[in-house]
Amino acid sequence: MEIEKGAGKIAKTLRVMIQDKPGYLGKLTSAIGMAGSNIGDIRLVRMGRTHNTREMTIYVDSEEQLEKILDDIAKVEGIIVEEVIDLVHQLHEGGKIAMKSRLPINSIGDIRKLYTPGVASICRDIQKKPELAYRYTAIPNQVAIVTNGTAILGLGNIGAVAGMPVMEGKAALFDRLVNVSGIPILIESLDPQVIIDTVKNIAPTFGAIKLEDIAAPECFAIEDALDEALDIPVMHDDQHGTAVVVLAALLNTTHFSGLMLSKSTIGVIGLGAAGMGISKLLLSYGVKKVMGTDLKAESRDMLEQAGGEAGTLADVMAESNIVIATTGCPGLIKPSMVRKGQVILALSNPNPEITPEDAMAAGASFAADGKSVNNALGFPGIFRGALNVRATRINNKMKIAAAKAIAACAEEGELVPSILHKEVHAKVAEAVERAALESGIIKPWE
Repeated sequence: MEIEKGAGKIAKTLRVMIQDKPGYLGKLTSAIGMAGSNIGDIRLVRMGRTHNTREMTIYVDSEEQLEKILDDIAKVEGIIVEEVIDLVHQLHEGGKIAMKSRLPINSIGDIRKLYTPGVASICRDIQKKPELAYRYTAIPNQVAIVTNGTAILGLGNIGAVAGMPVMEGKAALFDRLVNVSGIPILIESLDPQVIIDTVKNIAPTFGAIKLEDIAAPECFAIEDALDEALDIPVMHDDQHGTAVVVLAALLNTTHFSGLMLSKSTIGVIGLGAAGMGISKLLLSYGVKKVMGTDLKAESRDMLEQAGGEAGTLADVMAESNIVIATTGCPGLIKPSMVRKGQVILALSNPNPEITPEDAMAAGASFAADGKSVNNALGFPGIFRGALNVRATRINNKMKIAAAKAIAACAEEGELVPSILHKEVHAKVAEAVERAALESGIIKPWE
């Protein structure tokens, strides 16, 4: 699909009327190519006596580049741009998810069985024995995707409603990849206690809670409080989903760098939700030294309380074998800071702290950016596995098992597998199930 063609690119479709003579389509593609744009699908829409109309997908870096392309096309004789279609906006029209019935409703008899009067007997059964809700309702397959919109992607605090497209995207991935019903919950509040109380009150509707795009440091207190209060899994994806996929990537970097993960000094630049989650999981995995840096003193203190070491940016770059950056600050890592043989994972999207090309040119043994390390590789299978065994929480053993499963699915030469790898999410779910069973943090099914 268009979005896969070039991460970070803007996909547009041009509807173009082209004179039906040899060479005119070539003139159009040349004008687009000379402006530095990639061309995707070309589709014939209609044929006329003197002109044909085609739709052509192009990929641009900015709206300014698009305007230049349109100006260049306007100078080409025999070609008229009828319309510019924004594929992303078109895709989102009407939203990306919907709740639908799993059962056919073709007769009054069907309605009587799935609704009144038949449903009353099911309600009475659950009233007598609440555990039956896990047999007769959708609760055990539903995950709440909760946000207050304070840390949406790289956009910052844009509010919960503006973050809804991201929550819908997560729900769509849940459905497509592991057949889980993800239901967005938008909470327009900056007060952690409001979020905690709201989630506690709606928790009976769900088999698990996925916290999403909630800013640090509030996200830590919210997750801890809900984890303590609820007997269903709670996971802040920005922390732990990201950490799992980063650990998977690091497990495979040994093939490219020759470094032993447990004996490496790992530097983490940026100790927000992702950076802190990564640091804690690496320490749990057994990495002997995790050194981190952040502009906020409280974040550095939190790392030290977790067993890591705090330092400056210069300290991290000078002492670390592996550097992980999650700051959201493009260009923060200068090529002169990179030491020969280092592994650099600059994960901020859409623009990393240093490009993989610049890091490799500066002497890194391996480098990657956030386009290669996506937490959508982790959260679907983690929640699927936790739901399958009715885990009461998601612990580090389950996260590490998930990371190992992801790493094992990577093909030769890959850091991590594709999100659409045919087996990865099922393998992650299986690994998480086993880890939960071994941890003894499950509820038996009735």
